[in-house]
Amino acid sequence: MKKTGSAAPTGETLDDLRLRLAPKVAENAAFDGWSRRALDVTAQQTGVDGDVLALAFDGGAMAMIDAWFASIDGAMRAAFTPEALAEMKIRARITALVEARLALMAKHREALRRAQAVLAMPQNLVRAAKLGWRTADRLWRAAGDTATDYNHYTKRATLGGVYAATLLVFVNDESEGWADTRAFLARRIDGIMRFEKAKARLAEHAEMRFDPARFLGRLRYRA
Repeated sequence: MKKTGSAAPTGETLDDLRLRLAPKVAENAAFDGWSRRALDVTAQQTGVDGDVLALAFDGGAMAMIDAWFASIDGAMRAAFTPEALAEMKIRARITALVEARLALMAKHREALRRAQAVLAMPQNLVRAAKLGWRTADRLWRAAGDTATDYNHYTKRATLGGVYAATLLVFVNDESEGWADTRAFLARRIDGIMRFEKAKARLAEHAEMRFDPARFLGRLRYRA
């Protein structure tokens, strides 16, 4: 098979190699599954030693999928300047970031479908949950979220669920420009925004409630 790439640059680490070639592995996984065969074809196409590539993706299918998702994280973040995101409202930021991920995966939808099947296997559910959390965390961080209290966790849990559901729609979406997926995403993000507003109102009301312990403390330690 004709080589279309080049061997690993001098000084490139296995982590660098993994991220660089993960999209190519995904391209081949569409035909060969997330398997050693996909790695072997990638090695032939890029000129990277097959044993080195196998070492980089030690861990099998989950390692390949993990690296592919990580490469999408980086490409998604690189698609926006901080200034461009700062000009958007939070709803628009999240929408734009998720849609950027979909665009990056669009030509690898069969690989995504195969990845979903791997992630759904009982032995992979814990790892799959961690990958979903990582994606949600990186989406919120890219959107500028700095929450460190319980909001940090609820935001990621809700967005992670929305993102996973959106991908299930996306892999089977044959509408023009993924219109059905975009509409689904818009409805779900609208739900997230309503949820966040409701949490904020509850927090405000909690601050206004009478707290006997706080009142007695002020009496005891009043200035």
